[in-house]
Order: sequence, then C-alpha cells, then structure tokens
Amino acid sequence: MFLVDQLILSGSLLVLIAILSRKFSARFGVPVLVLFLLVGMLAGSEGIGGIDFNNFSIAHGIGTVALVVILFDGGLRTSRESLQRAWKPALSLATLGVFLTAVITGVFASWILGMSLLQGLLLSSIVASTDAAAVFSTLRSQGVNLERKLADTLEIESASNDPMAIFLTVGLIQVVLEERSLGVGLLSFFVMQMGLGVVFGYVMGRIGALLINRINLDAAGLYPVLVVTIGFATFGLTAFAGGSGFLAVYIAGVVLGNSSMVYKRGTLLFHDGLAWVSQIVMFVVLGLLVYPSALVETAWQGLAMGFVLMFVARPLAVLASIWPFGFTFKEFVLISWVGLKGAVPIILGTFPLLLGVPDGLLYFNVVFFVVLLSTVLQGTTLTKTARMLGLESPEEAEPPVTLDITSLHQVNADIVDYEITEISAAAHLRISELNLPEDVVIAMVTRDREIIPARGATVLLPGDHVFLILRPGAREAVDHVFRQIPQEPVEIPLRTGILLPGSMRLREIDILYSIDLNGDPDENLEQFMLRHLHRPLEEGSFVELPGLRLYVHSIDEKTGPIIGIEEAITH
Repeated sequence: MFLVDQLILSGSLLVLIAILSRKFSARFGVPVLVLFLLVGMLAGSEGIGGIDFNNFSIAHGIGTVALVVILFDGGLRTSRESLQRAWKPALSLATLGVFLTAVITGVFASWILGMSLLQGLLLSSIVASTDAAAVFSTLRSQGVNLERKLADTLEIESASNDPMAIFLTVGLIQVVLEERSLGVGLLSFFVMQMGLGVVFGYVMGRIGALLINRINLDAAGLYPVLVVTIGFATFGLTAFAGGSGFLAVYIAGVVLGNSSMVYKRGTLLFHDGLAWVSQIVMFVVLGLLVYPSALVETAWQGLAMGFVLMFVARPLAVLASIWPFGFTFKEFVLISWVGLKGAVPIILGTFPLLLGVPDGLLYFNVVFFVVLLSTVLQGTTLTKTARMLGLESPEEAEPPVTLDITSLHQVNADIVDYEITEISAAAHLRISELNLPEDVVIAMVTRDREIIPARGATVLLPGDHVFLILRPGAREAVDHVFRQIPQEPVEIPLRTGILLPGSMRLREIDILYSIDLNGDPDENLEQFMLRHLHRPLEEGSFVELPGLRLYVHSIDEKTGPIIGIEEAITH
C-alpha cells in the first residue's frame, strides 16, 4: 500500500473514532475535547496506534487553519441581540480578565517551575484563554440552559478571548528573545494587533456581505465556499498587515452573520460541519504530538499550576472584570468555574518550540497537562455546578426547522416547519384562530403522509407539520403562536425582563410565564397597553403595574410592537 493510501486510511479511521466518541461524551458528561485528544494520544507512538508524529510545524499549521474556521463559525453564530445584552462584561473578561489571569498565574508559575518571572508570564499567557466549544458542548449535552445574559456573556467571552492570549504569547516570546521591549514596544504591538484586527474584520465583513449578494453565482453550493474563502482572506490580509488575524476573522464572522445573505441557512450548516471537522482533526493531531511519559515527568508542576489557575487566578480575574455589571454572587461563581481550556493553549504551546525559546518542550508538556486537568475536572462538574447554584433556566422548546428558499438572488423570507405536539399552543385550534401576522402565509400542512388543505376551518392536530413562509422580522411573533406550553406553569425570573409580541394574548402570558396582568384573558398586550395609556404606542411608552413594568421595546411596521415585561424598579 502506498504511503498516501495509508495516510487516507489512518486519517479516516481516526476521524471516525473521534466522531463516535462524541456519543460517549454526551452520555457520560465527559468533555468531547478530552476524548478527541485521547484518540490522538492512543494513536501516537506510545499508544496502540504506534504513529510516530513529532512535527510541530505541521501541527501548528493545521491548528491555525482549524482555529480560523472555528472562530469564523463562532462569529457567524453570534447574534446582534447577544452582543447588545452581553458585550460589555464579555469584552472585559476577554481582555482584562485574560490579562489578569496571565499575570496572577505567571507569578506562581515562575515559582513552581523555578524560572524567571518573564518566562512564567509567557507560560501563563499560553493557558489564559477559555474554550467556547468545550463549555457549551458540555452544558448542552446535559440539557442545561442558563439565563440568557449569563449564557451570552460566557459564549462571547470564550469566542473572543483567544486574540488577547495570542497577543500576550507572541509579544512575550519576542521580549524573551529580546526582539521587543517589555514596555512601550509591547504596548505598541497590542494597539497595532487589536486595532488592525477590528478594522480589517469589520471592513472585510461588510465587503463580503456585498460580494455574496451581488456576485450571482450559477451554483448554490459555491456560496458556502465563497463565505469560508472570505474568512481565510480576512485572516491572511490582517496578519500580512501586522494585525490580529484571529480577532479579524471573528469580527468578520459577526458582521456576515448579522447581515442578510443569499443561501444563509445552507451556509451556516456547511460551516457547522466544517467547524466540527476542524476541531476533530486539530485535537487528534495535537494528541499525536504528546508523549504520555513526558506528561508524567511534569505532572506535579502541571497539577500545581492548574489548581492555581482554576482556584486563584480565574476567580480573582473574573471578580475584577465583571463586578461593575450587576452579576450575582452565584453567577460570579459559575463564571469563575467556566474556565475550560481548549485547543488554543495547546497550539500556543507549540510557539516556544517553533520560535526557539529555551525549554520549549517543557512549556508544551506543562500546557498540555493543564488543559487535560481543566477539561476533566471542570468539564465533568460544570453541569452539576450550574444546577447546584440554581442557575438553570426552563428548557426552551426545540426550535422549529428553517428551510432555505433556494434562490441565487436575495429573498427576504424563510420557509419554517413547525411540528404540532400535544403541548403546542396551536394544537386543536383552527387555522383562522392562530392570530398570525397578516404577511405570514401557511404554505402546507402535512398529516402522516398526507397533505391537508390549509383552509381557515382546518384544525391542527398533534403530529401535524405546518409549513409557513414568513419574513425574518415576523419570526418571534410566529414562534409564540406555535410555542410549546409546559405541562406545569414555569416561573421565569424577570430580573432581566422578557420581550413578547404585542399580538400575544394575556391568557397565553399567564399560561407560559405565570404572569397575571389582571385584564381580559382574550385581550392582547397591545390592546392592554392602549387601554392604559389612552394614546398611540411609541418606542419607550410604558405602563406601571403593581410589581411589574410594561414598556414598548420596538415597533415593527409589519408585525406590530414588541413589548417588554420586567420587574418594577422600587426606590
């Protein structure tokens, strides 16, 4: 068998084993990252696979490409609403939090490993960032839902803190090698990296959105390829100009993800699969680099550094970063514990080896041990910690399926499939009773394998699928019409408020949220506010009730007002 054939066979088997290991991860709560790394270690020279792979240059290249894909995919899935809710605490954690984590851990690392303070800071900078994929794959596989602002803060922080860790690592390596001064030189490097990263990311995202919608390709399958090419071009151009390519590619993803694009749903599905492949390949390759015997030799240093990182540095850095933003003590505890390490520290651990830093192999082995310790200890207890602190929110209904309108021109509409279940709000109602926005069209109703005419008198039964054509702006109102009603009323905390369509009836609000507004049950929110205000609604209009405050969050010309309900502020 030729070498290429052997590589294809070995690679496909490793990826297959890694994919199947995810089922084990979901069932037993072991972070999938650990399993991917273990697959690589078992396949390595000291494992059952016997593959002798020690090329750090190739591993670094594979890791860089994979990180570009993962960060770009994370940006594509970061909504504007999430950024509005959580960008301030997330940005503080991603910059100040990473910096303080590196400084505090670095002081201990220099003492634990008997190295200079500068070398200790370099080592701690490598492990200062957290991993979004590890955090949320663990939480979601165990069915844990967090309050929206808390979840958004953790997700945005994890997705955006890698550039800070990369900057600190590269900058300190240059200082150690005496290629840059520690004061002004490092500060100017930071400004250039972050400044160019933000500018290039935003500009490339805007240019990419215009290009995607105007290029008019003759094959729909090329659009996802075009999008990922824009991501790699953003990284390459920014890095060539001296900026942070990783920050730029994340920001470009955010801009593109919040823009209206042709074939957007198919593009997101393509990138989801590409991000998974990137994670699997990257983790397995990094696992191949490790010699378990070398990990044993640095075990006590890795243990000591890992415990300082988890129990001292991360909590202190989180406290200093988020105290102005109104988080509770329980939320502070969870954010402190959600410090899972991922692929970025391991890839950064190859930098000292590649750039000729003394004791480079020691850096890599200690970092790898710290990552394993973090993912095993924090990853396996994350779900229990969230539940013990009482920070679970009621599980939301499974989101309906959205299909693309296959067109090579921009169409501002979605085809959405809602499944009717026994606890659906629309179950046993006639179509004429659904209170849908005027511009929403029911295209088809299917029952078993039959198509049911979508007439006003048609009654929707459990098991039916309802296909609607709607504008994205009407999605929230329609979601509420077909929302799943819990078997028992669920108390939803109003500390941060909820947003509801003005067409939602008071009866539905009482059933779904256990909020009794003391009005006509068949009256909707818009009518309720009009009756109390005696004037037309406009953004900012509000009604004070005992213990509650209703306000007009926004007004859509097609779907009407979006009304917020929050606890009344007492003075």
